[in-house]
Formats: sequence, C-alpha cells, structure tokens
Amino acid sequence: MQILLVHFALMPALVHPDHGLLISGETARLFRQEHGAFLSGCVALSLNAGAYISEIFRAGILSIHRGQTQAAYSVGLTHAQAMRYVVLPQAFRRMVPALVNEGVTLIKDSSLVSAIGLAELALAARTVAGAYSRYWEPYLAISAMYLVLTLTLSLLAKRLEAPAHLRGR
Repeated sequence: MQILLVHFALMPALVHPDHGLLISGETARLFRQEHGAFLSGCVALSLNAGAYISEIFRAGILSIHRGQTQAAYSVGLTHAQAMRYVVLPQAFRRMVPALVNEGVTLIKDSSLVSAIGLAELALAARTVAGAYSRYWEPYLAISAMYLVLTLTLSLLAKRLEAPAHLRGR
C-alpha cells in the first residue's frame, strides 16, 4: 500500500509537468516516463526501511547501560566521543542481527515494486513465464538469485557478529 501511495500520490506532487514541488515542466514529464516507477519504488522502500532501521538504532543505543556513558564522561570524553568510542561500538554488535534481518526483508520486499510496473526480478520472471509457457526456469532462476543475495548478507552478518579474535584481528 505504501508503494502505491508514494507512486500515485506523493510522486505526482513532487514531480509534475505543471506544478511539481521538486521538478516541473518538460524535465518532469521526461523524468516520470524514464525513471518514475524506479524513483517511486526507491522512495517507498527507503521510507519503510528507514523507519525500521531508525528504531533498530534507537533500541540498540538504549540497550547500553547508562553507566557506560557515565564512565566515558568521567574520563573526560565529550558526548560525541562517548557515543563514538564507547556506546556505538557496543550497540552496533547488538544491532547487527536486526539490521541484517531488515536487509533481507528489504531484498524480499523489492519484488513488491512490480505493483507499480517496475520491471524487477519477479515481474521479469512472470513475463518470461507467460511468453514462453515455461514456469520452472524463470522462477527457479530468481529464487536462486534471492537465495544468493540473502545468503551473502547472512554470511557477512555472521562475520560481523564473530568476536574480533575470530575475525583475524
């Protein structure tokens, strides 16, 4: 629903030939024809993922005991230094699993932009399947692509979650 709202309500207000808030005139018309669905999909997915990621960061920072910040202040660190050197490194280790989960969800949700006509993997597979009446090959191919993407992200996360001495530091 968010993708549809962004594409059919928000983007026409921002990019419109007559009265676009960001882009107007002939440039807006050409931009919407060439890149309209892509921009709408990117904006919708970014807004959605951004809300979840900001909550992950908030929860990660709040999960660090207040004593850590107070200890950093007691040795003379400023607030920015305490966050950079004490709080965020600890919070990031706690945030990694949730951030990876959000990344995997974002990869899977990218197939939803086919609802606004953006030619992504699922729409391409559906088109090939319909044109050639071959359903196994295109759907297995995109399944393999999604599997490779999500496994790569999961392996990267596993590496980030491992203690430093196991990562080769």
